[in-house]
Amino acid sequence: MSSTTPDTSPGLDWAKRRGMGALAEKMGIEWVEFSVDRCVATMPVEGNTQPIGLLHGGAYVVLGESLGSMAANLHAGAGRVAVGVDINATHTRSATSGVVTGVCTPIHLGRSLTVHEIAVSDEQGRRCSTIRITNMIKNAPAV
Repeated sequence: MSSTTPDTSPGLDWAKRRGMGALAEKMGIEWVEFSVDRCVATMPVEGNTQPIGLLHGGAYVVLGESLGSMAANLHAGAGRVAVGVDINATHTRSATSGVVTGVCTPIHLGRSLTVHEIAVSDEQGRRCSTIRITNMIKNAPAV
């Protein structure tokens, strides 16, 4: 899907109905595209920086975990939930303005575990951070 074509997939509708959670919303994360095979979201640099003006490393991780966990939950299906059990990030460039874009793709989609890679790039398309998240899939708790 190109950046000019709006995503009208059922996955994006599901993600918007479910919501991202209070932290992701405070950080300004917005869905662009959402399916089991590929999720894309953006996040502003402004408001998410460390004292010297660089995008905070933890902000990259919040974007990555938001994308990877939501993708794992879509894969898990009805009556099941995915919860993060491991996450790591390697920051290779610093964003100082504009927005960054996270692109999440699955590495493994199993019945009990998922692994996703999230590549976060700046507005010039330069990779700033690579995040890998593993989620465990289990039965949803009774409510």
